[in-house]
Amino acid sequence: MEYIEHSIELQEGQIFHIETGRLARQADGAVVLRVKDTMLLATVVAERNIDPDIDFLPLSVDYKENYSSTGKIPGGFFKRDGKLNEHEILISRIVDRSIRPLFPEDYHANIQVIISLISADKEVQPDALACVAASAAICVSDIPFPDPVSTVRVTYKDGKYHINPTYTEMENVLLDLMIAGTNDSIVMVEGEMNEVSESVMMEAFRFAHEYIKKLNGFQLELRKLVNKKPREYPRIPFDPELYAKLKELVGQRVASVCEEFLPKQQRSQKFEALHQEALNTFLSPTDPPERRKQINEYFEKLKSEIMRSMILDKGIRLDGRRTDEIRDIWCEVGFLPRSHGSAIFTRGETQSLTTVTLGTKLDEQTIDYATIQGSKRFMLQYNFPAFSTGEVKPLRAPGRREIGHGNLAERALKNLVPEDNEYTIRVVSEILESNGSSSMATVCAGTLALMDAGIQIKRPASGIAMGLIIEGDRYAILSDILGDEDHLGDMDFKVAGTKNGLTACQMDIKVRGLSFEILAKALEQAKKGRLYILEKMLETISEPRPELSVFAPRIVKFEIPADSIGAVIGPGGKVVQEIQRQTGATIVIEEVNGVGVVSVSSPNKDSLDAARNWIKGITAEPVIGDTYLAKVKNIREAGAFCEFLPGKDGWLHISEISHERLESIEDVIKVGDTFNVKLVGLDPKTKKFRLSKKALEPPLKNEKPNNKSKSSSPYSSGSSTSHTKNQGGNRPPSRR
Repeated sequence: MEYIEHSIELQEGQIFHIETGRLARQADGAVVLRVKDTMLLATVVAERNIDPDIDFLPLSVDYKENYSSTGKIPGGFFKRDGKLNEHEILISRIVDRSIRPLFPEDYHANIQVIISLISADKEVQPDALACVAASAAICVSDIPFPDPVSTVRVTYKDGKYHINPTYTEMENVLLDLMIAGTNDSIVMVEGEMNEVSESVMMEAFRFAHEYIKKLNGFQLELRKLVNKKPREYPRIPFDPELYAKLKELVGQRVASVCEEFLPKQQRSQKFEALHQEALNTFLSPTDPPERRKQINEYFEKLKSEIMRSMILDKGIRLDGRRTDEIRDIWCEVGFLPRSHGSAIFTRGETQSLTTVTLGTKLDEQTIDYATIQGSKRFMLQYNFPAFSTGEVKPLRAPGRREIGHGNLAERALKNLVPEDNEYTIRVVSEILESNGSSSMATVCAGTLALMDAGIQIKRPASGIAMGLIIEGDRYAILSDILGDEDHLGDMDFKVAGTKNGLTACQMDIKVRGLSFEILAKALEQAKKGRLYILEKMLETISEPRPELSVFAPRIVKFEIPADSIGAVIGPGGKVVQEIQRQTGATIVIEEVNGVGVVSVSSPNKDSLDAARNWIKGITAEPVIGDTYLAKVKNIREAGAFCEFLPGKDGWLHISEISHERLESIEDVIKVGDTFNVKLVGLDPKTKKFRLSKKALEPPLKNEKPNNKSKSSSPYSSGSSTSHTKNQGGNRPPSRR
């Protein structure tokens, strides 16, 4: 292939530059997309030999960010790029969901798309460019792909929409959407919002689509420059006679099963029996593999036609509901007594058991990707075991679907946690039953579990999945879709939010030319469904519990002088480790804006108080005239060094021990002795604190008494009580 390059200015200062024919020339298609210093290499290869038994599109998409693109060396023992992390998997899913519906329905070749970030600009976000690069790579190949597709990021801030903002411009946005589309319609949406209205989202769709069409036109121009003819591939011609026979054999019984309104498992079993009857009738042992595939496709086509006609003609669905009805809902909170928060949310045949666990700053998740570094204090994880759909599969690590669904639910809830929340929060959703939109059930169960845990969320949120059946000018929007309606329908539009507005969404469609009018109606119908579900949830628990679980850690934060941090930590962390060992509390110390911030956590109040008092004792400023409990650390001929506050020593002269004259100090005190002393001064030369024991004792006869000063420090008790300190270390025991 000859070297070709092409450019377009999407908006002022944002130039898309694509070149092909220089790198990865043995791939079916390869491009390098560059925006400023961010460069993506996208390649695509499709096998020419197509397995006739495959009745789906075996497409795989992998997006990979090379650490070298940012001038970093990977961590870990091997110091090399590893498997895809969650960030890369989520972008891979966005690209996959954007391009998958645009391949011809009868094209079932094994296709692999790989997008590699090979150079990263500090301000250009590469995730919004990945789909454009992948689509362009397919466009310069001979793989059949009728229409290009492009993705843009759109944000909303200060009443204005922005396309592909920089990392810096992402701060405080109210809406963050990745939107993919063809020239005709929107095909994929993924993102989060901060309780915005449906009208704001619809305007974001329209705003983004204008830029999407520019990028699609850019790809079409590139395709013309390359001028490759699409490859031929084996097609199984439609056999109207076979389809008519199959319809005659099982069509009426398929319709009867649809109208029996059976539970999912029973309906599936009856459909499978009819499917097997069709195979036994029309498939002989001598038929080629294509015949079985053809019968399978025709049976699915028949099911789809009957189900869709039932909805469009009668307004009735597989479970007997009308198009806008929600399945029965029941909820329960506090189901697990030892969890910090738990909830069950059941909607029809979809059920989530969700738990909330509260942790400290030490439990934060560290993020160390090629382009993203930091930490997460709110984590939502979604698990989908095989038994939830009545299947048998080995337990494995979460797959891409689980990661994607968990991320969607996390985005729906994370912004509802108060900014001043001190806890690391882990939410885990275990899907126990699944028949439609378990991710939105996770949003509902997650909200309930957070409230059960006593997290004072801003407002509760709920979620719903919307479907669509469209035939020509007729269409029906479906609320709270079933699994079959997702599989046989034309849209899966998941929407989550509070009563005030939307917080997250995800949309995939399977048809071309979906109008903005239908999208707007789907959002409005989704709002009614969301609020109905939310009302049912609030019947179980109407507001967050006022107190945390007794098993959850309590956290107190307080400030100390920055120059006292070292004293609290101690040499090699010796002091802080001793505090944690003796009290059982967890302590985190950091310097923020020139001030030491101490976070002490423990589920036990006595442990919490002991650690806090110990640290405050270390950082307390001695007050002259106050009384302290001193411990003899070292004895000299002229006196003794005594620790009167943790880490603070004072000099007790022999003359200040007793009103009587002492010949030897060791006659009256020994190392380790403890007694009350009064802080009487600070030596101006040595800067040592001067202590007196006799100042607290009654004077001898004929001796004039000293005036005792009253305590003014929260860490001393004046003349009536004294500071106490554990003799085994630097920890004050609990007060009695």
